[in-house]
Amino acid sequence: MAYIKGISYYLPEKRVNNDELLREFPEWSVDKVAAKVGVNSRHLAAEDETAGDMAEKAARNLFAEYNIDPKSIDFIMLCTQSPDYFLPSTACILQNRLGIPTTAGAFDYNLGCSGCIYGLAIAKGLITAGIAKNVLLLTAETYQKYLHPSDKSNRSIFGDGAAACLVSTEGFAEVGEFSLGTDGTGAENLIVKTGAARHKNATGIYVEDEDGHLRYDDYLYMNGSAIFNFTLDAVPAMMKEILRKNGIEKDEIDYYVFHQANKFMLNTIRKVCLLPKDKFHINLEETGNTVSSTVMIALKDCIQNKRIQSGMNVMITGFGVGLSWGGCMLNFK
Repeated sequence: MAYIKGISYYLPEKRVNNDELLREFPEWSVDKVAAKVGVNSRHLAAEDETAGDMAEKAARNLFAEYNIDPKSIDFIMLCTQSPDYFLPSTACILQNRLGIPTTAGAFDYNLGCSGCIYGLAIAKGLITAGIAKNVLLLTAETYQKYLHPSDKSNRSIFGDGAAACLVSTEGFAEVGEFSLGTDGTGAENLIVKTGAARHKNATGIYVEDEDGHLRYDDYLYMNGSAIFNFTLDAVPAMMKEILRKNGIEKDEIDYYVFHQANKFMLNTIRKVCLLPKDKFHINLEETGNTVSSTVMIALKDCIQNKRIQSGMNVMITGFGVGLSWGGCMLNFK
């Protein structure tokens, strides 16, 4: 069996609140957008601060908070879509910077909003197979660096941040069974088109989509309506599969911590899935959508605020870029 033994996170020092965005976009009602997406401020990585830097700080916070010896780590995974380099894996660099033994395995994996869940699944597999005993799962993203300065919609939603989770043979939350899924037909609905091998050079091209948003080849593009519709299709079916695989009834779930995409989407999911408001976590006011780190940040905050306590069954899910989705049960001891 595999357990979560510790969770910590790191948010960059720089914060941008809605008043600052309003000064850039005076024609825009930030208050209305804030009420819809649920974000009042978000943290931005410094110009010279990378996903690797943030992951290191999250890991160091984890080590200090739980008195973890880096030498006890025997595997490192970093989920990021903004790595420090194309190669080598940033996880390999973090092995050295964090003082983790050279006998530890290390790799990056490129995934977004479902990345935390996929990482937990891989970590559980490594532990169940006897390959590792203490897996350091890191998530870190600097999406704000991918956004065009005029993209007020996505600039209001996304924030930068990193989380660190120790998955081990013992801990305070047992990791249950998973439901995972992928639909690559929706790949272009959330994409940075240029910069990698398929389109290495910037094009400077942009077009207007059906929602009136400019789609830049060289910056992050999100088809909000398509992502919204995908989520409403994927999440209810995923929830049923999680319940089935874990042999648990819906009324036995004590709390739900879903990917903090935006307030409107989360409220719609909650209503469609008929979930009690007092059992459903929504809080991205001060962080925004930190992509792969939202679930761990939310779990940490819920534990600290006593919303999640021992004896509780908690469902966690992630969904988005890929298109990709995943979820599992956590049983808090």
